[in-house]
Amino acid sequence: MTRYILIPVAAVLLLTTFAACSSRTIPEGATAIRPFEKEKYLGKWYEIARLDFKYEKDLNNTTAEYSVREDGLIAVQNRGYNTQKGKWEQATGKAKFVKSEDVAMLEVSFFGPFYAGYNVIALDKDYQYALVAGESLKYLWILSRQKTIPADIKAQYLKIAESIGYNTSELLWVKHD
Repeated sequence: MTRYILIPVAAVLLLTTFAACSSRTIPEGATAIRPFEKEKYLGKWYEIARLDFKYEKDLNNTTAEYSVREDGLIAVQNRGYNTQKGKWEQATGKAKFVKSEDVAMLEVSFFGPFYAGYNVIALDKDYQYALVAGESLKYLWILSRQKTIPADIKAQYLKIAESIGYNTSELLWVKHD
């Protein structure tokens, strides 16, 4: 009899734990930009720096392009040149807002129903430079509308990232031809 009670209790605990873990889409201490203007953020961004991870390994000339899909979600086109394979690679995904569209807290998916955090935590008033945090301290990007970023913006974004707990010495600085 006890066994039949433990199975539902274990299932509820497992689902509760999963829900708690999956609802966390921004690192502790980070705050998503608000107010956020989606239309100003759309378009092409150059990746200036990132904390490297397996899906971007060996990529340079990396860009991200955002547009609105027919269903209202954000289309995501990531592109980069794989220096080891000698060819361009592209990943297509979708993003949705976690809260309202005026809060720069999104979830991005490249693999079916699996989403990861995408949080704009610093952004200049003209939407030319962005600091983007993933859902944990393992993911961080510095983006620019141009292939470079001014030294003062770079210093400001590194300071913000470090104050949250990011190890910015591990950033990979992307080369653009």
